[in-house]
Amino acid sequence: MTNGSWVYWALLSAVFAALTAIFAKIGIQGVDSDLATLVRTGIIIVVLSAFVWFAGKWSNPFALPGKTWLFLTLSGLATGASWVCYFRALQIGEASKVAPIDKLSLVLVALFAVVFLGERPSVKDWTGIAMVAGGVLVLALKR
Repeated sequence: MTNGSWVYWALLSAVFAALTAIFAKIGIQGVDSDLATLVRTGIIIVVLSAFVWFAGKWSNPFALPGKTWLFLTLSGLATGASWVCYFRALQIGEASKVAPIDKLSLVLVALFAVVFLGERPSVKDWTGIAMVAGGVLVLALKR
C-alpha cells in the first residue's frame, strides 16, 4: 500500500457518504427515523460480517486488549448517536442542508485531534478547515 492510497479510500468514503444521505432521505419517508437507523445498522452488521469472514480477516474479538475495547465501544456509541441524530435531521430537513452541517464534523475532528491526539495542522490546513467552517455557516444560514 502506498502512502497516497488513503486518498482513494477517503474519496470513496465521501462518495458513499453522499449516497448514504440521498438513499436515506428517500428511504425514511413515512418511517420513524430511529427504526430506519436500526434497519440500516442491521444491514451493515450482516454485510460487514460477511466481508470480514470471506476476506479471511476474522479473528477472536475477545482477544483484543481492554483499551481497544474501551475506545471501540466509545466510537460505536458516538457513531450510533451520530446516526440517530443524522437520520432525525434528514427526516425533518432537506438533505442538501443537513449533509453540509453534518460535515462540520471535519472542523471538530481537527480541533479534537489537536486537543486529544497532539496533532499540529499547518497554517494551510487551518485555512482549509476555516473555509469548511465558513461554508457550513453559509449553508446553514441560507433561508
